Amino acid sequence: MLHAHERIAVPPETRFLLSAYYHRRLHGDMRVVENRRRLAEWIATDKTTKFRELHLDRAAYVRKAVEGPGSLGSVIGEAFREYAQRFGKPRWGDKRPSYIKHLEVMLRLFPDAQFVHLVRDGRDCVASLKEMPWYPHDVFHAISTWRETIDLGRWFAARLPAGTYYELRYEDLTADPEAELARLCGFLREDFDPAMCEPRQVATVAVPAHKVWHSNTHREITQARVGSWATRLAPWEIALCEWVLGDRLRSWGYQVEECERPSAEHLLAYHRVATRRWLAWRKRVARDRISRLREPGPLEAMLTSGQLASVTVPPPRAPSAALVDR
Repeated sequence: MLHAHERIAVPPETRFLLSAYYHRRLHGDMRVVENRRRLAEWIATDKTTKFRELHLDRAAYVRKAVEGPGSLGSVIGEAFREYAQRFGKPRWGDKRPSYIKHLEVMLRLFPDAQFVHLVRDGRDCVASLKEMPWYPHDVFHAISTWRETIDLGRWFAARLPAGTYYELRYEDLTADPEAELARLCGFLREDFDPAMCEPRQVATVAVPAHKVWHSNTHREITQARVGSWATRLAPWEIALCEWVLGDRLRSWGYQVEECERPSAEHLLAYHRVATRRWLAWRKRVARDRISRLREPGPLEAMLTSGQLASVTVPPPRAPSAALVDR
């Protein structure tokens, strides 16, 4: 839907942003030309980055990253800017659900970023994750994922600067796309584009063909999957979801009937998984805090006027169209 907007480009999910950040000590100071070249070449050629799905000229991207500003965010952001320029658009986004755990990192790299958090009934999310060919975990992990996402979203919503974070419900979006997208455009400070209500028109570009689990993006907007958890989850899975997630589901307006307490075995399995996941996340945060004590070089992207202002660099007097942000 966002990619259908005349000014916004959102590529298929990539895999290089967080990896580049958390391995920044290995990549070195981006003020050094050769370090920019090595990082850009890794982004453009490594099979794990999914850069190939952007359908960009690799050599051209590497050249522009090398010639661009000497910061980690600039080298990373240049790939997305190239993607936006492919469609003649001035703004870009990136979609990856796991970013909710790294919003602080995202703001370190892109200080003028805006975040859109699309929330869906946790039971439908659990049912969906279980069926995904790329999801290797069990229902206990899936339940923990939704709970973490909701808790982190609310935590960031209370702390991020005004105009930075926006939440909306999947069910509301599919029920009344025009109204919800108009409100979203208001947050983004963009005019509403009716084409956003016809995402299937750009799905062949925005959604790689091999991602068959996104096949509904090629059709009319539908609510067919809303509430489908009732037939996709086993009774014990529904009971566990509603017992663990009940308060959070209700706070988002989802109906939760009174349910029986799940078995001790299932509750214990869930709490073990949830605790391990929480400890692993806290460990990663702690490691990053230590790394911040000695950064290898500048982090903030310097590709837009908003980014330049955040690092107290005056924007150019006559910026090219590619440098014009919102």
